Amino acid sequence: MHDEASEWAPGGASRWWLHHSLASLSADLAKKNIPLVLRRGRADRIVPALVRDVEAGAVFWNRCYEPHAIARDKALKASLQADGIEVSSFNASLLREPWTIETKSGGPFKVFTPFWRALLSQGDPPPPRAAIAAQRATIDAPPSDALALLPTKPDWAGGLRDDWEVGEKAAQDRLDEFCEHLLQGYSTTRNLPATDGTSRLSPHLHFGEISPRRIFHRARAAGVDAETFLKELGWREFSYHLLFHFPTLPVTPLYPRFEKFPWRTSQSDLRAWQRGQTGYPLVDAGMRQLWQTGWMHNRVRMVVASFLIKHLLLDWRDGERWFWDTLVDADLASNAASWQWVAGSGADAAPYVRVFNPTLQGEKFDADGAYVRRFVPELAKLPAKWIHDPSAAPDDVLQAAGVVLGKTYPTPIVAHKQARSRALAAFEATKETA
Repeated sequence: MHDEASEWAPGGASRWWLHHSLASLSADLAKKNIPLVLRRGRADRIVPALVRDVEAGAVFWNRCYEPHAIARDKALKASLQADGIEVSSFNASLLREPWTIETKSGGPFKVFTPFWRALLSQGDPPPPRAAIAAQRATIDAPPSDALALLPTKPDWAGGLRDDWEVGEKAAQDRLDEFCEHLLQGYSTTRNLPATDGTSRLSPHLHFGEISPRRIFHRARAAGVDAETFLKELGWREFSYHLLFHFPTLPVTPLYPRFEKFPWRTSQSDLRAWQRGQTGYPLVDAGMRQLWQTGWMHNRVRMVVASFLIKHLLLDWRDGERWFWDTLVDADLASNAASWQWVAGSGADAAPYVRVFNPTLQGEKFDADGAYVRRFVPELAKLPAKWIHDPSAAPDDVLQAAGVVLGKTYPTPIVAHKQARSRALAAFEATKETA
């Protein structure tokens, strides 16, 4: 259900994916003589009206777990049942329901490892069911562009079109490709942003084009290096567990002492980060990959998030909002949990003393600079020795590469050593007031 009334209505990149996902779904359903019916408006009005139009005696849906969706669906279910309509909802997007995983004291988990252990102790999740058979059509369906989800002026989605195939078949094909050719060695290749070493299934998962149960069983059957990958599927489950039990997670620190954290306000620094103009090549490459393709490599996500929070001391919610609008896999639970993890204010949070050095991260995980060369082409001619630290390169090296610091590429907007000291002092002060 496309819900524009929520504070967390889909961002631009998500709307683009949703359009194409609906078009793909419509085509798939048409082969089974099932129309995809689209309605725009408030759920408490359009669903009962549709029920009356088709004279339905029962309504079924797959559960959503965002706080606004839970409230919406609870009210809708009560309304339909009051009208004598049978209503049933099902779990289709998680391995286990969030309320079925509890600590020994009966509360929610705040640490991932015991959560994942508890989930696995319940046994493997049920396997996915077979697809439904052909049906008889009972209602006409409008085209998928009826929701006006695509950008028009300007059309900024060219990079997304070039980078993605959308739909259930694309999701299944990607899962097969990943399990057959990329899963082996995943624990290493997943950290290399220039390599096609991750599953890239996250947007397909978010939009319901493939289920986590199908991914779980397919990866487990592959039998090679699957545990690291399955733990990442588990982090998604953990994020939903947190959002369900702590519904203010997207806007409020899980630990209250972080409400008094001394965040800076700097629109110029925020804009430099958003545009990939920080003077740190790995950070800039990641932010430009995000803008161009609607996605960013997970290792780089951690680096750019750490940079915003700890180098610039800008509020994690600024980064969360930017990701929400620009990611094709923008997922409220995962986005909120992951930003709070980096900020140190969330569950199982990264230690506040951990401040990624973007230069060293680049040298370690993009040693030859291939990732930076792709997304920061103005640095493409720099030797690998200097591509992650152009501000330290000799003048003759910069000149030979056509790089003019401050003109063709920015100087660092903050020095790493200074930024790290400032961040540690701020976090230490927050710790002392706890």
